[in-house]
Amino acid sequence: MHHASPVGRRRLLQAAGAVGLAAATAPLLATTAPAAPAAPRTRITDLGPAIEQFALMSGLLVGDTVYIGSRNLTPTRLIGFHLPTRKVVCRTDLGSGHSVQALAADPTGRYLYAGVLTKSDEGRPNLFRWDLARPDKPAVGVGRTEDRDIRALAVAPDGTVFAVGGIPGKAPALWAYEPGAGAVTRLGVPDPKATLARAVAATDTTVFFGAGSILSGGGDASKASLFAYDRAAGTFTDVTPPELEKDPSVRDVAVLGDRLVVSTSGSTEPAKLAVLDPADPSSYTVTRTSASVVKRPTSDGKKIYFATDSGLQSYATDTGAVEPVAFDGPDLGEVWGLDHADGTLTVVSGYGLVVEMDLADHTSAVTDLGRAGAPVSPQTTMGLAADDRYVFVGGNNVIARHDLRGGKVVNLRAPGEAKDVELLNGVLYTGQYSAQGMWTYDPGKGGQPHRLAAFPTEQNRPLDLCYDKVNRLFLVGVQSDTEGGGSLWTYAPRTGKKSARVNPIDENQMVRAVATQDGVAYLGGDNPTAQGPPGTLVALDPVAGRELWRIDLPLPTGVAALAVRDRQLYGLTRKGGFFVVDLKIRRVVHTADLRGLCPGFAAMVTSRGRVYGVSDTTLFRFHPKTFAVSTVVPEINGSWYSGPHIDADARGRLYTMRGHHLVQIDDRPERHS
Repeated sequence: MHHASPVGRRRLLQAAGAVGLAAATAPLLATTAPAAPAAPRTRITDLGPAIEQFALMSGLLVGDTVYIGSRNLTPTRLIGFHLPTRKVVCRTDLGSGHSVQALAADPTGRYLYAGVLTKSDEGRPNLFRWDLARPDKPAVGVGRTEDRDIRALAVAPDGTVFAVGGIPGKAPALWAYEPGAGAVTRLGVPDPKATLARAVAATDTTVFFGAGSILSGGGDASKASLFAYDRAAGTFTDVTPPELEKDPSVRDVAVLGDRLVVSTSGSTEPAKLAVLDPADPSSYTVTRTSASVVKRPTSDGKKIYFATDSGLQSYATDTGAVEPVAFDGPDLGEVWGLDHADGTLTVVSGYGLVVEMDLADHTSAVTDLGRAGAPVSPQTTMGLAADDRYVFVGGNNVIARHDLRGGKVVNLRAPGEAKDVELLNGVLYTGQYSAQGMWTYDPGKGGQPHRLAAFPTEQNRPLDLCYDKVNRLFLVGVQSDTEGGGSLWTYAPRTGKKSARVNPIDENQMVRAVATQDGVAYLGGDNPTAQGPPGTLVALDPVAGRELWRIDLPLPTGVAALAVRDRQLYGLTRKGGFFVVDLKIRRVVHTADLRGLCPGFAAMVTSRGRVYGVSDTTLFRFHPKTFAVSTVVPEINGSWYSGPHIDADARGRLYTMRGHHLVQIDDRPERHS
């Protein structure tokens, strides 16, 4: 998808620095104090919306219409894509949450239920119902589960709706909505050590609940678990096939005819597909796949079709054979909807496509939802990188390329999420979530981004990416969602040599931030558990993998961002703690409390001899001698999905988000500020 944004439409804004907060000079955290105002020498250029697309997170075929839920768009919405006309024919806005991951239809096909994901408990409904007989009428909120996020829905033959999901720090429950009573009921927590539930299916007598720890794994968190809930007795029974128990979670559960199909997400082992007798779950078969995830099972009666991280596959129920689904269409990327009807598979791709596959002749029809009438709008963003020609911004299944010369914006396709990105000699390098490794794109060669290097599947969430000029290595800090801890990836673009050093800090700390100077990698740790130090700084030789020294930081939360200036390493924590380490004497020489400017995650960059930081609310800079902080742009309020980012081009101009717009900031402070 291409969107032009002429240079003449860019707005140049003059921003005088607002009063910020002063950094304390004591070696331990001090209270915040007023700072000197920043100099009014800051020019902001609005480069337009950073990413525009119809991003999606769910799809379900009901009759001849595919209903699709949006992802990270405001407002959260549902659309109906009519297969005979290949047009978007209806839409409803939900006005709650940021994404729709769960869809289910009642047995009559009249009502569509949708469950939303939210950043925090909004105290509003997270379960909605849309009357498909009157699609011009808005969907209505019918209930709220206390688990905040609804990840999966199922409707039993009697019309009862069952919901599962999760909330950080709390084991997920099974919830039921009775349309007649109009109430949501908590039915219990079957797996107290699970951190998330993403699968549910229901019959007249039984509800199947699939959970695990695809997020916040490690420690004593459970792996894949499958429970059968007896609707009459109100009791749970563990029916997990032992062959699934090493996988981090059950990814999907579906009742297909007289079979119960269960799929998993893989980690240290590939994902599995299990076929059970729903009346006797101890009777089953398990097939090991070559994929890292198996999801969205559907069937034509003879074969079970499912999506993986590398495309569609089928499982023959008579022979157990697994093979790719052949068709003449494009790469599907991340699949969020898969249904079978009358010899055709209907696929909803995260690339904003609906693909209809004829299984008999292997042909396909591909429709771009934006061109078919889906509402294209600005999306929340992720990684960001800039040079003097282009700015790249990562999102869901897309990387937007902004041309600074002409203003043209092009959406490039990349599966998953570009959590962080970096430019080297005009070539883009990315860390792709989940378990996608590193990808690359060369604007001079055109085409689309492609995978550069794979890394251990369980090291699935790249968080921070930087380039070591001395050793000619990319350094990537990584979190393992399923096993806990994290890793440091290295990749040499000239030779293709790579490495993954697992748990270089300790078994609990992910590598949230990475910085480099003089061939040394500085790793900022973040510990989500209560065991051990909350945050540790480790200096590492990235070639030999040898630790040089470490500091357990005197701060209550882990590291969010790092930046180097001369012999000093600056750091911010996840809750506004600020510290400076003198790299020559290897000691923390300064700390301060910056929660007023930086209430959560943050990012930093060094430009024109200064270190700049950006939070969800504010762009600020540090004085190079006193470390006093000055506000550069107040209330910048960038629309980030998983934490803010900031970068600088070779001329020192800064790039970040202001609301949903990409902005260029030319900041020239006075020497004393």
